Amino acid sequence: MSHILIIDDDTELTSLLREVLSYEGFTVSEANDGEAGLQALDNLDKVDLVLLDVMMPKMNGTETLKKMRETRQTPVLMLTAKGEEIDRVIGLELGADDYLPKPFSDRELLARIRAILRRTQHTTSQKPSDSVEYQDLRLYPGKQEAYCKSELLDLTTTEFALLSHFVQHPGETLTKETLSMDVLGKRLAAFDRAIDMHVSNLRKKLPERPDGKPRIKTLRGRGYLMIAED
Repeated sequence: MSHILIIDDDTELTSLLREVLSYEGFTVSEANDGEAGLQALDNLDKVDLVLLDVMMPKMNGTETLKKMRETRQTPVLMLTAKGEEIDRVIGLELGADDYLPKPFSDRELLARIRAILRRTQHTTSQKPSDSVEYQDLRLYPGKQEAYCKSELLDLTTTEFALLSHFVQHPGETLTKETLSMDVLGKRLAAFDRAIDMHVSNLRKKLPERPDGKPRIKTLRGRGYLMIAED
């Protein structure tokens, strides 16, 4: 049973979310500001996903996410105000796994939650010792760990899933639509920059190849490609 932590100061909304998520079989905890949310993460035995609102007192969502990412890579679904694109971009830059503009339907919320949890549960169901190698990269899906040579890469759940997908399709052009469906579990919407931001974050965390070539190449108007072996 997955445990979801809701961090939102709107007590009416959190009450509704608790009811919906509990009905669907999730264990739910709540915190009404960023500071309380961080304390809850420290005190709870296990949190599988955080629903994190952007606009909150004491410590807003982006500050809370930034603090979270200093010590943990727990999946985060940001809840943003409709039209506040800058909040979504900042959230993705800081390592949010996805975002959902308010108001949203129960159906859409559950679909986003399940897509994120599916990525986590798919990898952790594998043996911790099983690995996938490509060039100087070694990935352990069962532990959600990726290494370049002997260096552990500090990747979020989504960044790990994205890297795994690239490693499985070296030299292939992967469209944003394909990556959105296969990695994020959702159709690519107009003006949705989530895949672009996740690829950008992943690039920053991947060391340069020995030959100086980029590991992931942008194909303008087409998508992305992981450079194959020469």
